[in-house]
Amino acid sequence: MNIRRSVAALSLCAALGAAAAPAAVADDGPAGRAEGLYGAKDPKFDGVWRQSLALLAQDAVGVTPAKSAIDWLAGQSCADGGFAAYRADTSKACDPKKGEFTDATAAAVQALAAVGGRSGTVEKGIGWLKRHQNDDGGWGMNPGGPSDANSTAAAVGAFAATGQDPAKVTSASGKGGKSPYDALLGLQLDCSAKAEERGAFAYTAAKGKPVANELATASAALAAQGKGFVFETVGKDSGAEPKPLRCAGGKGGAGSPKDAAEAALAHLSRVMSDTGTHLKSAMPGAKDQPDFGGTADAVVALAAGEHSAAAGKPLQWLQSKGSGAAAWAKGDPGALAKLVLAAHAAGADPRDFGGADLVRQLNATGPKPEAAAPGAESDGSSKSEKKDDDGGVGGVWWTVGVCAVAGMGIGFLLSGRKRRQL
Repeated sequence: MNIRRSVAALSLCAALGAAAAPAAVADDGPAGRAEGLYGAKDPKFDGVWRQSLALLAQDAVGVTPAKSAIDWLAGQSCADGGFAAYRADTSKACDPKKGEFTDATAAAVQALAAVGGRSGTVEKGIGWLKRHQNDDGGWGMNPGGPSDANSTAAAVGAFAATGQDPAKVTSASGKGGKSPYDALLGLQLDCSAKAEERGAFAYTAAKGKPVANELATASAALAAQGKGFVFETVGKDSGAEPKPLRCAGGKGGAGSPKDAAEAALAHLSRVMSDTGTHLKSAMPGAKDQPDFGGTADAVVALAAGEHSAAAGKPLQWLQSKGSGAAAWAKGDPGALAKLVLAAHAAGADPRDFGGADLVRQLNATGPKPEAAAPGAESDGSSKSEKKDDDGGVGGVWWTVGVCAVAGMGIGFLLSGRKRRQL
């Protein structure tokens, strides 16, 4: 099987006018990596998502991803510009109504825009998002689905990553077209909600009273600031705690996206303080256990809002050996990328995350990077750690782009999100 895979990869490279050495292909490691895909698990449920996060995390810390990894993600694009959860056979057409996802498309656009060189695919992805924007200004999980906070937030990140102002991305419903911020603010619990839920976001609009959802709140808090997974901080950290909603007589709410973001961040800080500086799993029937991914998302959102003190506490908890975050992320490129992005956003060193080098661990789940940041080995590890591991025998990894297409998916996030709403 490995021989057939190597031969197929080399044949494709030759057809594209590229050259690849068999030894370099074999060095890519376990099954799936020769095609450029990160992670050894079945990509059916989290492929495009984990690949996008992995590329974003690598680029954020100065690691140049392998060409084969970028090729794999770009190759998952459907003819209309959208991205499916995972395409095992990219020669087959996508189902535009059921088989394409806002989250997958938005994440892929952010990743490909960050690494560069795929402007055509990025532009088609942006076009897909614009065509499928709902009348309320938001996006649903699938085209035509009811707008939800997470999908809308992912789309906002895609526009921000391509230099477009999300506030100017309006639905085609006449002069009164709504923006993504209109959709998001419509999902925020206002002053009529219970005091402990004010400022939180619901996942989607529902009959009856909206239900606060911490994962939706973290995503919406970042998007309301006009930012995606990776961003540039402007100015110095405020040093202040996030500002909750100003309520008088149980009335009122956020008057602007900035106010909405602050109120959401205040809610997240309050919830994490009550639980020991982390979010808890909201899965129905789940044990009383931490939500590492949600906590990392909250750190990113707080850092984006320039609240380093509030972001530092949950980040320190994630770094602690007793939290279990390291075990949760081990071998999982999506989880490792989330921790890398959280550390990077909050100004911490992901190469020394509670004594662990997250960048090196992430790189080890996929094809070797083209290049690393100055002062680091080509696998993203520090020189001192490299010496500890192999007695100082360093090496330069000459990488070879492997031309092939594998498969990805985002189902684990989407299915989990649905269950949280039940």
